[in-house]
Amino acid sequence: MKHILIVDDDLVFRERLQQAFEKRGLRAFACGDLASCSALAKSQPLDFAVVDLRLVQDSGLDIIKHLKALHPNLAIVMLTGFGSIASTVEAMRLGAKNYLTKPAHADEILAALQVDQGVQDQGDAEAMSLSRMEWEYINRVLAECDGNISQAARLLGLHRRSLQRKLAKFPLPR
Repeated sequence: MKHILIVDDDLVFRERLQQAFEKRGLRAFACGDLASCSALAKSQPLDFAVVDLRLVQDSGLDIIKHLKALHPNLAIVMLTGFGSIASTVEAMRLGAKNYLTKPAHADEILAALQVDQGVQDQGDAEAMSLSRMEWEYINRVLAECDGNISQAARLLGLHRRSLQRKLAKFPLPR
């Protein structure tokens, strides 16, 4: 049986995710901060982890560092409601396998961990390029602004014409 750790400060989300993983045949552990995460990680064998980026007292990036120090082969997915290119790159640099924005359900997370149908790791799976992440993030912000280029440019901290040039480029393949 595979073991998964859920680190999220939202108690309801954490409990529901724990139940969903257990229904899918995983042994799930849940906690809401670095201290309890550390205790669980030291006392339990872990195969996977789902870590929220922003916790009340701690950073998910610090938790990734801590978990990777204890379990170097641990597959980690970073979850956040506050996605940014910088935090995505940093999470991947620290060892996260994937990065999902909330709300994410158990099947999406398992797919990101690549554990569906017993597949734990696909070493040849190619990571998304930084330019592709940037292009997708820009398009998400633009969609949130209902296609208003000027408003999206303000939110992104870009000049309107610079944003238009970025949007004119085709995204690079994953």
